[in-house]
Amino acid sequence: MNIEQLLTKAGIAPGSGRVAVMGILNSTPDSFSDGGRFNTIEASIGQALLMREQGANIIDVGGESTRPGARQVSEAEELDRVIPVIERLTRELDIPVSVDTTKAVVMTEAVKAGAAMINDVCALQLPGAMDAAVSASVPVCLMHMQGDPRTMQAEPHYEDVVVEVRDFLNDRIAQCEIAGLNHDQIIIDPGFGFGKTVAHNLSLLHELEELTGLGFPVLAGLSRKSLIGKLLNLPVDSRAHASVALALIAVQHGARFVRVHDVAETVQAVRMWEAVQSGEVTAL
Repeated sequence: MNIEQLLTKAGIAPGSGRVAVMGILNSTPDSFSDGGRFNTIEASIGQALLMREQGANIIDVGGESTRPGARQVSEAEELDRVIPVIERLTRELDIPVSVDTTKAVVMTEAVKAGAAMINDVCALQLPGAMDAAVSASVPVCLMHMQGDPRTMQAEPHYEDVVVEVRDFLNDRIAQCEIAGLNHDQIIIDPGFGFGKTVAHNLSLLHELEELTGLGFPVLAGLSRKSLIGKLLNLPVDSRAHASVALALIAVQHGARFVRVHDVAETVQAVRMWEAVQSGEVTAL
């Protein structure tokens, strides 16, 4: 499967320029925003079905929190969290399911269970991940992160964050293509909030065209991130409006995937922006 086929399955016509809204489904007890709320299969399925009704194009299922300081999860525990959910969702949903993981075995088993995309915050750098992704033959999102989730926010430092993130992603793209991943299977993500200060995040968003200029679709994940809390002094559960604003800004700067918690609000904002851009008077 390539990105065009993924988007077609997601209800987005090839070449339409429309944005894919990816709903976040954390099947974990400790994610920063909704940890524990969807920690059972039935709760996860219910949330995914709700996000689909709200207009989500893709559901991104994760079984290990990547918040700063999060504990590592064993391979077996992560498999137990995500595989039953993915199996159910691929039977009950008519849109693609993505797996948010860094582990090779989880990638392989998730795709066997029906996942149509791999979302890896480590950009296929962990042992076996590259081979697993190539063998899976589905679209893969490569994300930039300085450090790891346990330490990434300690003291992030860059000489030029935009250049360094761009160069890292460009190098990972080259390595993936050498390994056998097709050009039309690669999505890139600057990794907002992953080893970046507020200033770093704002610079990346302001200059996102530096990444879209690499010629690959860009995924932006800014939903409820700490930069909102630091700039606006808002707790996690009060960041929906700012999250929608940031998602829309990312889209205006070229992002073609947005990964969000607040699906209904984001879909409404993005579809209205698309209508204005196209000038088409059609039901959204």
